[in-house]
Amino acid sequence: MMFHIRYRIAALLALAAVLLTGCTDGDPRVAVHALSGQTMGTSYHIKVVASEELDKANLQQRIQAVLDRIEARMSTYREDSELSRFNRLQGQDWFDVSDETAAVVSLAQTISDQTQGAFDATVGPLVNLWGFGPDPRIHNAPDSALIDERMQQIGYQAVQVRQQPPSLSKQQSRSLDLSAIAKGYAVDQLAELLANEFDGFMVEVGGELRLHGNKPGDKPWRIAIERPDVGSRKLQQVIEVGDNAIATSGDYRNYFEQDGVRFSHTIDPKTGRPIRHRLASVTVVDPSCARADAFATAMMVLGDEKGLALATELGLNVFFIVKSDEGFVEKHTPGFERFIKSPN
Repeated sequence: MMFHIRYRIAALLALAAVLLTGCTDGDPRVAVHALSGQTMGTSYHIKVVASEELDKANLQQRIQAVLDRIEARMSTYREDSELSRFNRLQGQDWFDVSDETAAVVSLAQTISDQTQGAFDATVGPLVNLWGFGPDPRIHNAPDSALIDERMQQIGYQAVQVRQQPPSLSKQQSRSLDLSAIAKGYAVDQLAELLANEFDGFMVEVGGELRLHGNKPGDKPWRIAIERPDVGSRKLQQVIEVGDNAIATSGDYRNYFEQDGVRFSHTIDPKTGRPIRHRLASVTVVDPSCARADAFATAMMVLGDEKGLALATELGLNVFFIVKSDEGFVEKHTPGFERFIKSPN
């Protein structure tokens, strides 16, 4: 059982943000330990700076326990998860959930409000219709009548959440999919676990990253933002973000074409159709990976012009790569400038 990755490229090698490990000189008794595994329909990779005597098996068990707990609560593929049971609920009664499910839904609703619906956790029926969900892939765009029909099932405003007691309700028929925020939340939870024991670490789940401290030799973690070009693996920029999270979203690897028109996997909840602007990739840096995860999706929906204006207004750190006739153009909010470093 797994999450369905609706918005984001799932495989590590297909991400627009990859780790630059560099050398690990310094105290020979300290090493960078790597752990990895599967969760939420994708993979996770963790690096911790610790002594050579680290009990990796014990740490791996504790990491997996955190991920399994979140998946059991927020998966849309597990019929017994809290989210799946809520999605099957008929009527407007309050449905009891865990504190953390309520917290993640509440954050999703807040970001939906802040982005005027560009981020919407109820967009799943449209994603499925366009062939980017669990339903079979399609090669032709659905007709307008089907899109209009699915649009009746979209709208985060019909979902309500409360913290005491933690519970959800819906005023109309709605289903929630937290794939575009739950991976980031999982990263935050793992970072909280590791921060109690390690001075330096990197956590990645499905491409969402969080960094803390430094590598051996007091060297910072460096991250490469990939150029959004299907035919290459070139770097666009290198960034150092300190103790922050990073999320990247792009439209250049998950799409289908019909009559020379490309249909992206990123669906605009307001139109019911794939985005048509020229934004190719967006990277968000934030203390919270859950926020970075959701805002990356929202910025991808909005496009570079509206996205840049909103991100600047909200004080977000966002980097945009935009397609042009001459190649790719970079744009970023004022706060992002301090993260950009020379690739050398």
